[in-house]
Amino acid sequence: MPFRSVDLWLSTGQRGIRISEGPEMQEKEKIVGLGMEKLANLLDLARDKSVTAREELVETVSDLFFDDNRILSDHERSLMTDILRQLIHDVEMAVRRKLADRLADQPNAPHELVLTLANDEIEVAHPILLSSDVLHDAELIEIVRHRTLEHQLAVAMRRSLEEPVSDALVETGNKTVIQTLLENENARISRATMEYLVEQSAQVDEYQNPLLHRPDLGDELATRMYWWVSAALRQHILTNFDVDPDALDETIEDSVVESMADDDDSSGEREQGAAATALADRLADEDSITPQLLIQALRQGEISLFQSLFGKLAGIRPRLVRRLMFEPNGEALAVACKALRVEKADFASIFLLSRKARPGDKSVDPDELTRALAMFDRVMPDGARRVLARWQRDPKFAEAIARIEDDKEPNSKAAQ
Repeated sequence: MPFRSVDLWLSTGQRGIRISEGPEMQEKEKIVGLGMEKLANLLDLARDKSVTAREELVETVSDLFFDDNRILSDHERSLMTDILRQLIHDVEMAVRRKLADRLADQPNAPHELVLTLANDEIEVAHPILLSSDVLHDAELIEIVRHRTLEHQLAVAMRRSLEEPVSDALVETGNKTVIQTLLENENARISRATMEYLVEQSAQVDEYQNPLLHRPDLGDELATRMYWWVSAALRQHILTNFDVDPDALDETIEDSVVESMADDDDSSGEREQGAAATALADRLADEDSITPQLLIQALRQGEISLFQSLFGKLAGIRPRLVRRLMFEPNGEALAVACKALRVEKADFASIFLLSRKARPGDKSVDPDELTRALAMFDRVMPDGARRVLARWQRDPKFAEAIARIEDDKEPNSKAAQ
């Protein structure tokens, strides 16, 4: 509330300012110990209602507040805080920002004044939200819930952040805010929230890299993420976490074998598989296996025939072909198709049709297709052929895919 009057007060030889405020004109007194000339200038500023005078008054009072040569009593600090808190509403943003900059790193800054600035426009609030240790967690949570996106981002970048505030930031559901939080190594994130974000990272690619670079992620959660992150991040997991690549291979193999168990146990399916193998052998001898033939086999639901044909074309066992088909993200299938010089449009068809051949949910996530096509574009043909050659010699799956990024040629674009 604006000041109603500011008067010179003299008592027992001391000079001071008497400030009367509010409808009831309640008086608050402050001994400032100023020289008469400076005091008179301060009073002139207080009486002047112009914007310029208000800004200069804030500057002068804040200078007194931060004067290292002046030790303020609790009463003096309280009154000085009241003066600043009421004046800042009448001054330009640049002045409020300057005051916020000065208060942000002050451990003994007046709490009410800091809170007022933290709820100001983001240009003013930013340094307070980033650095001030005066704000309480409950106050930060209220700011996250009720202020702007820019306020949320500033809180997410704080140099110190406790779990309840991190939870509030995640509750916003804003991907940019959450990514910023994950990139802040000083932010403490609860185990439950971390598990939730790991699961979300299967659909939100932006979470994957910052999650895997957090020191508090842990081996278990990193292993969960292995199944849906990119090849480069898989290599990061293998390098930086206690994860056994052979165990990952075995897990994929077990999943595929289990998913195909009914087919393998059926004598009719076994006979169909033998017939598919014989046909694939004949077509391979005639050099007649083409991407169009692979697509036709999938469209007609001839999964065993597709696996035999693809295996013959790629020189790998049908069992490994099943793993390529069902591996999350489709990156392995992209690498194999790139090595076989399959056109991008044909790969997209093979990928989509192979997803529908999976047991259980046959829906295709658009993001999954996007990631598979991105890998197809990114991998160099020579690198893809080296990976395929490695599979032909040793079908260890995880390590070959994880190292595909090593085969990229610097400063060049992948052949389409």
